[in-house]
Amino acid sequence: MNDRMKNVLERLLVFAIGLPALLAVIFFLPYRSHLVLNVVVVVFCALGALEFSRMLKRKGLGAGAGEALVLGGLPPAAMTLCVSFGWSPFFVAAAALVCAAFCLIRCAFTPAREFDGAAARLAAGFSLTLYPGLLLGCIILLGALSPSPSSQAILLTTCLCMALVNDGAAWFFGILFGAGNKGVVAVSPNKSVAGFAGGMIASLVVGVAASLWAPGVFKAARFPPAVSGAILGLGVGIASIAGDLAESAVKRSSGVKDSGALVPGRGGVLDSVDSLSLAAPVFFILYNALFNIK
Repeated sequence: MNDRMKNVLERLLVFAIGLPALLAVIFFLPYRSHLVLNVVVVVFCALGALEFSRMLKRKGLGAGAGEALVLGGLPPAAMTLCVSFGWSPFFVAAAALVCAAFCLIRCAFTPAREFDGAAARLAAGFSLTLYPGLLLGCIILLGALSPSPSSQAILLTTCLCMALVNDGAAWFFGILFGAGNKGVVAVSPNKSVAGFAGGMIASLVVGVAASLWAPGVFKAARFPPAVSGAILGLGVGIASIAGDLAESAVKRSSGVKDSGALVPGRGGVLDSVDSLSLAAPVFFILYNALFNIK
């Protein structure tokens, strides 16, 4: 079996096991606004920040492993306390401010021999707080959009499916129809127009289907449900593709093929959540703009 075939089989196996497991956590463990899922997100944010830090180190912008874990995990942990335990939303802002203040104070007390790297460490610290932590943590915030566990489950499933199905469809359509239309984006020359189109169509279909299947959750006040669902799907689809390409640019700049090696067929944790890290905040914003209108 060649490496390409092995990679394909590993990706399919991870998708076939990982997605049902994730859906099982969402639908069968809804305790405290999906606390189990929220903890998983916090862990992924921390590990993703650690992988991101290792890539930044290759460009002279890294931070220590402990610092990366804290900066990446603290904001989504605060989100979990707010959503699952009813703490004030103030603590989310406070966690982000603590991370920013830590980075600034650390920069302010830089030893004289390390002045040249102070700005780089500050930039790395801010980046690790934002990505993937604050961005991916928006998945946790979806649990605050409805008091109903079933509605929360539908929102979470829709968001995850929009991003994951986009990624899977882009990969599948790219393999089938992308041979002659690759190289449209410099940071990822193996990506194809066919793959981008397949991913966008998949996200759009999920958005329309969700808005029609669960009208109680997707109450369109500005446009008809199907139109709002299509807008949501297109927005999240674009964000998913952009998130994937952005991480590809970081990897190419850092000279690595994968962010890590924890996920078979995918690479690292950050490789697995790159699309979702940008899709989650876009879903959160668009859902509130299109459906959650008081």
